[in-house]
Amino acid sequence: MKMKKCNIGVCSWSLQSGIEEVSSAMEKLKIDHVHLAVRQGIDDPAYVNFARDNNWTISCAMLDFPREDYSSLETIKVSGGIVPDEHWAENQALFVGAAKITRELKVPFISMHAGFIDHHDVKGYKRFIERLTFLADCAAENGILLLLETGQESADDLKHFLEELDHPAVAINFDPANMVLYNKGNPIEALKTLAPWIKHVHIKDANLTETAGTWGTEVPWGDGQVNSDLFLVALEEIGYDGTLAIEREAGDNRFNDIALAVERLSSY
Repeated sequence: MKMKKCNIGVCSWSLQSGIEEVSSAMEKLKIDHVHLAVRQGIDDPAYVNFARDNNWTISCAMLDFPREDYSSLETIKVSGGIVPDEHWAENQALFVGAAKITRELKVPFISMHAGFIDHHDVKGYKRFIERLTFLADCAAENGILLLLETGQESADDLKHFLEELDHPAVAINFDPANMVLYNKGNPIEALKTLAPWIKHVHIKDANLTETAGTWGTEVPWGDGQVNSDLFLVALEEIGYDGTLAIEREAGDNRFNDIALAVERLSSY
């Protein structure tokens, strides 16, 4: 199978280096699409200028929040995204700045982890809706889409939330490995469930945890339980023709793992 319609890219943060080093790595990888982290650019115009003046296609911007704690499933549940009340003002301001940069760079999407959606906490859920609506309105004002990253809830729960939110500026960045890492369901079935909202895709693989309540294990693309061949077939079946952005957030040699993913994707 050939992924003829999809461009291969990389997530800039996966390379754990400065933006100039990211550019050099992309040249070595012979790819020109990037999912670009933009938080640094809010206070660093040189970062934005370098990204704008480079010969890249920025497929999507990405905003992470500085207070997020991924050390365990429990810590990220209380610290992730726009959930923590004590950090909402800071996170709100960061998103406004990141949305402006995304518009300035003429990038169509900005992605983020919004945090855990808890339907059982009535007040918290209402607050979550209000905050996400504010961010979505901000995205719309800047002519971009806000992409929520998958993983923290099941595909059915996320679908229900998106249908209830019903905001034209909200869609999905689909990460198949996150479904495995958080143990939230089969990523290929999730892809089909969420197909109408998917605008951008991460290429990442993982294995399920053997200990309940703990993270699964991220592995190089093609070595885990995402079932990479079937996943790419499923992307073809739903008509996805956007960027495949390789993300690697573990391992001792991320560049080689990313290069392996490029090779494997190019062979389809």
